[in-house]
Amino acid sequence: MTIDEAQKQVDEWINTTGVRYFNELTNMTILTEEVGELARIMSRTYGEQSFKESDKKHNLPDEMADILWVLICLANQTGVNLTEAFQKNIEKKTLRDKDRHKTNPKLR
Repeated sequence: MTIDEAQKQVDEWINTTGVRYFNELTNMTILTEEVGELARIMSRTYGEQSFKESDKKHNLPDEMADILWVLICLANQTGVNLTEAFQKNIEKKTLRDKDRHKTNPKLR
């Protein structure tokens, strides 16, 4: 699935199953909540915290997908074409960082 297809699929789902989009501020808050849920799993899986019983029902791929879902909702609501935005972002990073990481002694 392409990013464009994902944006269309989310929009179709929202308009048929989901009734309507939550407003942008609500979706921004939901995005923050979902990032927090991912952070919790990451800190327990790769960090030094241990899992609580209530943490064990969450799974990493699903939390990442939740973040992507809400980000796509925000893009759809604000008229952002994520394919174009992502391509421009890659170009920006490539131009800006073409030598930066290669010369960083911390990455060697």
